[in-house]
Amino acid sequence: MMKKPDDKIDEDWMSTYGDMVTLLLCFFVMMLSVSKTDAAKFEIIQAGLNESFGKKEVTRPIEMMMMELSDDIQSIEESDKFSLGSDTQGIVLEFSDDIAFNNGSAEIRPEALPALKRIAATLQSERYNSFMFSIEGHTSDEPFSSPQYPSNWELSSARASAIARFLESRGIPRVRLRAVGLYDVAPKYPNHDPYGQPIPQNRKKNRRVVIHIEPTFR
Repeated sequence: MMKKPDDKIDEDWMSTYGDMVTLLLCFFVMMLSVSKTDAAKFEIIQAGLNESFGKKEVTRPIEMMMMELSDDIQSIEESDKFSLGSDTQGIVLEFSDDIAFNNGSAEIRPEALPALKRIAATLQSERYNSFMFSIEGHTSDEPFSSPQYPSNWELSSARASAIARFLESRGIPRVRLRAVGLYDVAPKYPNHDPYGQPIPQNRKKNRRVVIHIEPTFR
């Protein structure tokens, strides 16, 4: 009896499939190269890929930190002076200057320490040790001068540095901290109306401290 030859498996489709995957990869690389990376979206994509490849433990540190910081802020008595959001780089934590500093001062008020300690406890958690913290001091365009701070440049820088020093004292390594004073060069709201008149409420809102919290995705 003649032996029946084995059926040959047709694998021609693999060549077409490989070409399609390569083209898709090139397309996404091209799209990524001409766009800004959104840290939060990148985290979601990364988590989705990990799930697709069967990785059991999928962490989303940006999402986790946002939830924890939101809980921290809600527990603070003057929570309305804090705001939490995000940008393409990561998380943005902001608070009014008067909750942390007296007028014309860069010394942290004792009354602000409980709130700042609670927030710092979250930021210095080991699960967030891949995050960088950029602290910005902002003032309005209202002229200011004192023997210690000749202008708003020095005052805004000193306030950013004070928050950076505080975070370092709570356990965040200084290599993960940056401090910069921005005076009035990045106002959140217009300091003047269309007729050139100052807007006091906007000036007050512009005097703030902003902490940019950026993941490194190591």
